[in-house]
Amino acid sequence: MDPSALPDALSLASATSRGVGVLVAGDNVTRLLEGLWTSLSIAGLALLIGVPLGVILGALRITRNPIVRGVLRVYLEFFRIIPTLVVLFLAYYILPAEFNVQVSGPTVAVVAFGLWVSAETSDTVRGGLVSVPDHQIDAGKALGMNDVQLLWHVRLPQSINLMIPATINLATRVIKTTSLLLLISVIDVVTVGQQIMEANRMTHPDAAFWVYGFIFLLYFIVCWPLARLAQTLEKRAKERNNG
Repeated sequence: MDPSALPDALSLASATSRGVGVLVAGDNVTRLLEGLWTSLSIAGLALLIGVPLGVILGALRITRNPIVRGVLRVYLEFFRIIPTLVVLFLAYYILPAEFNVQVSGPTVAVVAFGLWVSAETSDTVRGGLVSVPDHQIDAGKALGMNDVQLLWHVRLPQSINLMIPATINLATRVIKTTSLLLLISVIDVVTVGQQIMEANRMTHPDAAFWVYGFIFLLYFIVCWPLARLAQTLEKRAKERNNG
C-alpha cells in the first residue's frame, strides 16, 4: 500500500465511524423504527379503508348508468391527475383553515391516502370485472342470474386472481408515498431521520448518508417482499388463464 494514501484511508475510516456512530447513538435506531411503524400504520389503515371502498366503486363502474360511471371516472381522474402532495396540502392546510377546524396529520393522511387507494382500486376492480369472457356472462344469464348474482358468482371469482397482484403493488406505492408525511407534521421515519440529521448537522455533516441509507434499507425490507409476492401471483394468474 502507498504510504501516502494511509492518511486518506484513516480519515475515510474515521468519517465512516463517526457517521455510523450518529445512526446508532442513543435511541436513534429505535426512533427510526417507531417512525417506520407510524408510516406503515397509516398505509395499513388507508388500505383497510380504501380497498373495500374501491371494490364497491369498481363494481359500480360497470353499471349501465352513464351518470354513475361518469362521476366515478371523474373521481378516479382527480386522484390520478392531482399529485398526492397537493391532496395532502389541501386536506391539511387549506380546507381546515377554510372551515375553521383542526384535524391531526395522521387522520388527514389516512383519509387522503384511503381515498386515493379507493380510486386506484376501483380501476383495478373494473378492469378485472370486464376482463371476464362474455361466454361466462352469457352462461350466467342463461341460468337466470341477475346483475348482482353475476357479479358475485361469475365476475369476481374469475377476476380476483388478477386484482390481488395489482392491489399488492398499490400497497407498495402507498408505503413509499408515506415519505411525504414529513410535509404535514407527521412524525414518520423520514421526519425522524431529518431530526437526527439536524441535531448533528454541525458536528457530523456526513450523517445524512448513513441516516438516509438506513431509511432506504427499511423501505426496501418492507417493499421488496411485497413486490416479489405480486410478481409471483401475477405470473401464476397468467399461467392459470393460459392453461
